[in-house]
Amino acid sequence: MNWEEEIFAITNENDFEKTALRIFQYQATNNIVYKEYLEHLKFDISTVKTLTQIPFLPIDFFKSHKVVSTDKEAQAIFTSSGTTGNLTSRHYVPDLKIYEASFTKGFEQYYGAVSDYCILALLPSYLEREGSSLIYMMEKLIKDSKHEKSGFYLHNHEELIAAISDLKKQNQKILLLGVSFALLDLAEKFQLNLDDVIVMETGGMKGRRKEITREELHAFLTQRLGVEKIHSEYGMTELLSQAYSKGDSLFFTPSWMKILIRDTYDPFSYEQQGRSGGVNVIDLANIHSCSFIETQDLGRIHADGSFEILGRFDHSDIRGCNLLVNE
Repeated sequence: MNWEEEIFAITNENDFEKTALRIFQYQATNNIVYKEYLEHLKFDISTVKTLTQIPFLPIDFFKSHKVVSTDKEAQAIFTSSGTTGNLTSRHYVPDLKIYEASFTKGFEQYYGAVSDYCILALLPSYLEREGSSLIYMMEKLIKDSKHEKSGFYLHNHEELIAAISDLKKQNQKILLLGVSFALLDLAEKFQLNLDDVIVMETGGMKGRRKEITREELHAFLTQRLGVEKIHSEYGMTELLSQAYSKGDSLFFTPSWMKILIRDTYDPFSYEQQGRSGGVNVIDLANIHSCSFIETQDLGRIHADGSFEILGRFDHSDIRGCNLLVNE
């Protein structure tokens, strides 16, 4: 069994931990950046027996270093949007099939077959630049939906609304996914009834709009778009997997991805369920880069396995993929 087969065959916590520990040993040996980071910590990798003993790589290393665990040439280099004057992250991906398997299987784990949907993407800012992993994902999902009306929309709201109206008459399942400011633009211009449409925000004001909390965003969108809940996607350039929320900003991960909450003041200690702290992500799909990422997000895990994102550390720079914070 190869890495890809093993990662996506995970069905329980025991399988996850066994695979994660093997991947840690592999990356601690073969990823030069991660290896040097562990050496700087004077860390003995042979002592690792559990997930909480693993040192996580600070996410900023993706801005300053080439974080890879293989000599294979990259098939794609995904870049973060960032803001003017800030360094952007670069994620070198030598095997796009792993990324495609991850986002397809992750979507299907929570929403069913991609081919059941007509997928409408409202992502103007991402379409305006190159290197977006989100655009790559949506292009593939739109293609795999095999629906003639699936596609990207920029500012042609009337065309989008007409498409939704036609699709609703056909009782077609619809996913409308958009960056936050674009969904806000749509909701401010039109009062709609999208009660049987999955409306999903993927974060990001990108300097286009005044920052508001996720609760304020969702409250406005539900009222103006006529939906009961706003769904959300949690992903970033440095990851090849996504978590999804079907409402109330409570996210769930696919079986090869895990969230840990670290102590705000001690990055090598972990918080209990219900307590907030820094978000560490294990993404086993990152087999060719680094699967153990210390993000700059603040979050909290609940007893049912869901997690929520509460904001960002004050010292971190603004990132396009997640600008919504809770006050």
